[in-house]
Amino acid sequence: MVRPRIKDVARHAGVSEKTVSNVINDYVHVSERTRRVVQEAIDHLGYKVNLAGRHLRKGRTGIIALVVPELDVPYFAELARHVIREAERRSLTVLIHQTGADRDHELAALTGFGSTFVDGVILSPLALTADDLRDRAGAPPTVLLGELLEEGADHVAIDNERAAREATEHLIGLGRRAVWAVGGRDDAGLGTAEARTRGYRAALAAAGLAFDPAALLPVASFRMPDGAEAVDRALRAGGRPDALLCLNDQLALGALRTLHDHGLRVPEDVAVIGFDDVEGGRFSVPTLSTVAPDKAAVARIAVDLLQRRMDEAAAPAPADDPSAGVRSPQDLVVAHRLVLRESTEGTGAGTGEERRPGT
Repeated sequence: MVRPRIKDVARHAGVSEKTVSNVINDYVHVSERTRRVVQEAIDHLGYKVNLAGRHLRKGRTGIIALVVPELDVPYFAELARHVIREAERRSLTVLIHQTGADRDHELAALTGFGSTFVDGVILSPLALTADDLRDRAGAPPTVLLGELLEEGADHVAIDNERAAREATEHLIGLGRRAVWAVGGRDDAGLGTAEARTRGYRAALAAAGLAFDPAALLPVASFRMPDGAEAVDRALRAGGRPDALLCLNDQLALGALRTLHDHGLRVPEDVAVIGFDDVEGGRFSVPTLSTVAPDKAAVARIAVDLLQRRMDEAAAPAPADDPSAGVRSPQDLVVAHRLVLRESTEGTGAGTGEERRPGT
């Protein structure tokens, strides 16, 4: 079957090819009647817009890259779904790349994979340094996600330190005093785990509770087996928490299993809260209290920022002022909320109360 072309649509609608093009490109100076007739012809013939050709005429591929450490981590899988949805609304295609938190893979993404294959990159880096991010000469427009922030780059994240402090304050408010941080890192790093650990320590200090380095349970990665193993190791060493702040939901779900195996009830003996509000936490037993970032907003803002940067990169710059029309880098903080379920509130809490920061 021959694929219909613009001239076929024009002939069927009784208008010029230019008019069909104006309708397809949503040109404002087209009457409603003409727009309706052309759209009916498009629908009748099954005409499909050649998006690749449209992008190439603008000197673009219409492809952006979403670069994350691990795709099988539910947070990143859910984020990818939102990014794809936002990109589709802008007629963009998303290439998803997994780095494994490897610096060489992240550097390759940062430079657009050494080609003009992608128009822009949304990158969640774990292994890159600030120096890596500063040296982006010739790189495509890039929006950073997460905690690693470099002056001169667009950046979208939640306030991880504040969120962890609020979650820890909630546990302390329940009367818990021996609060462990599963996945905590007590160093001066710039990563998400370090920011959440700072928030945890700030909440302890504000409540007059001494910080015990042994309450930080390091993990090799942020997966369920790591959470289960870290808590098991600490319990076998004689530790007895009455609350766990888990730095993501995967660690928390693993911890729930270990607590059950040790005969500890949640939340009666140990209250548990995680981060990310992934789907599995809504179906665990008990259901998991968590810090819920607005993943849809992260995706929407990141794609919007990237689209604007790509438009700026494609626009010819005035010879006398190359920076004209270029906005300053944006550092945008997205909302989060505490979602309180059975793992801190007890049986019957259901999906729980939701509290926004500062409330």
